[in-house]
Amino acid sequence: MKLPRLFVVLSLVVFLSVSLLFSQSGAPAKSPEFDHIAIHVRDLEKSVGFYEKVMGLEKIPEPFKDDRHVWFRMGAHNQLHVVGGATDGPGLPIDIHIAFRVGSLTDFMTRLDQTQVKYRSFKGDGKFTPRPDGVRQIYFQDPDGYWIEVNDGKF
Repeated sequence: MKLPRLFVVLSLVVFLSVSLLFSQSGAPAKSPEFDHIAIHVRDLEKSVGFYEKVMGLEKIPEPFKDDRHVWFRMGAHNQLHVVGGATDGPGLPIDIHIAFRVGSLTDFMTRLDQTQVKYRSFKGDGKFTPRPDGVRQIYFQDPDGYWIEVNDGKF
């Protein structure tokens, strides 16, 4: 009697172990979530001023404490890391840009006008670009030439 009972217990242990192994490895993996973007800038102080005053971003603590890094909050769980020490600008086309969403594009355009930041449509033929879904977009560059899109998209 002891042998069949031991066989059943061992079979059950093996079955449960294999089941657990396959159920964990077969579970769909959660896709990665966006965390931060880092940009390399020539003049850290000038760029920090731009992202604080023009963009209205809030500085957050950064772990390096080396006077080369400044971190900003971009939304609830996203960050912009500004890193000083670049020797030249990015030289990127407008297609490669950082995008922000605002509640009122008109109010943000007023802010840019007040800070004398020039903005344009994607093609450069107007003040804003209307997308097929009705979202309006504007584009401008930070002090190092990184392109920035600001839009009035709703989620």
